[in-house]
Amino acid sequence: MRHLYTALLYLATPPILLRLIWAGRRNRAYWRRWPERFGFVSDPIPPDGIWLHAVSVGEVIAALPLIERLRARYPEQAITVTTSTPTGSDRVRAALGDSVHHVYLPYDLPGAVSRFVSAVRPRLGIIMETELWPNLVACCAGQGIPVVLANARLSAGSATGYRRVVGLARSMLGDLAAIAAQAEADAGRFIALGADPAKVVVTGSIKFDLEVDAATVAAGQALRAELGTGRPCWIAASTHDGEDEAVLDAHAAIRARTPDALLLLVPRHPERFDRVAALCKARGFSVARRSHAAPAAGVEVYLGDTMGELRLFYAAADVAFVGGSLVPTGGHNPLEPAALGLPILVGPHMHNFVRIADLLGEAGALMIVNDGADLAERIIGLFASPERAAAAGAAGGEVVVRNRGALERLEALLDEVMARGPGTSRPGV
Repeated sequence: MRHLYTALLYLATPPILLRLIWAGRRNRAYWRRWPERFGFVSDPIPPDGIWLHAVSVGEVIAALPLIERLRARYPEQAITVTTSTPTGSDRVRAALGDSVHHVYLPYDLPGAVSRFVSAVRPRLGIIMETELWPNLVACCAGQGIPVVLANARLSAGSATGYRRVVGLARSMLGDLAAIAAQAEADAGRFIALGADPAKVVVTGSIKFDLEVDAATVAAGQALRAELGTGRPCWIAASTHDGEDEAVLDAHAAIRARTPDALLLLVPRHPERFDRVAALCKARGFSVARRSHAAPAAGVEVYLGDTMGELRLFYAAADVAFVGGSLVPTGGHNPLEPAALGLPILVGPHMHNFVRIADLLGEAGALMIVNDGADLAERIIGLFASPERAAAAGAAGGEVVVRNRGALERLEALLDEVMARGPGTSRPGV
């Protein structure tokens, strides 16, 4: 089955490269560092270190506390972080600088992954969430490198897809040293696909272990003071194509009822910044951009067109809408605004964060909206009832606190795998 998968992947490589070229028209970073995508690592990396893969920005942010703990616990080990996207790469470099090595993860072609593994030669591999590649996992297993699937999640839809290639999935899961699942439901789906139950451990989601530092909160409050402390302010965070129009429709309706309302609009991808700014102006809003000018108190839309400052924008807002959820992207992490005590709104498409959204919804911290009109009505209601907004925000903060601890459980599992040394024998937890 893996041979058939590899043959199909070779056939798909030219279209994949064309897609990279096309993506580079909007973000030139996609045109750079192509050798890394085929396993050619130019910078020397000390052997017997720790390799961690986080596909893009969201996974990198979730992995940062784990990386910091690994650096403190294993100071003698080189740490290599791989991503698949330029935005993920930028986040690694901004947050960690030269304290880690960074390269792109190669395509899952046998030669490419063999070159990559030979160049990095890790003592331990950690793959975040669901980014599983059969040839990569098999190559590591063949060289005695234990690989742990950390913060692992598997939706019902993804499990259905894997069942279509159950032989390939069973072999790949069997090559893993351990699976640290976010929830019992995720663990059950991995086991149903053929994972050894003794290798599957429910550790919880490390996303609950996020810490919002006081400096970020202070910077958010300072930004809010520049934009106008007395006016109501909401954020539309990590928006995608097809959402910005609904968000701006909502903002127009909100301003019709609350004329001094301010929107902090933070698109998910940097290649969209200019287009979203133009869209705001075409809708008649006065716009200031974070990267272009100092904030002005009278602006109607403040565009977050910088990287790595989302928490700062959350800290400046009263209410949060988390994007990627009005379109079928699967949503983004609602725990960041929850940790800052904000009431949260999301669209109906939250399949990437089902358990987290359910926990926040059951606590009264998160509400689901269906479109721009629904979004506007909910925000108008929260602006009109500060007590209700405060209660929702406090409930979200309590959910975050109650569910912390996954990072320590995951760290204990990784320690055990490291102590066992090479191979993929069953964990003893």
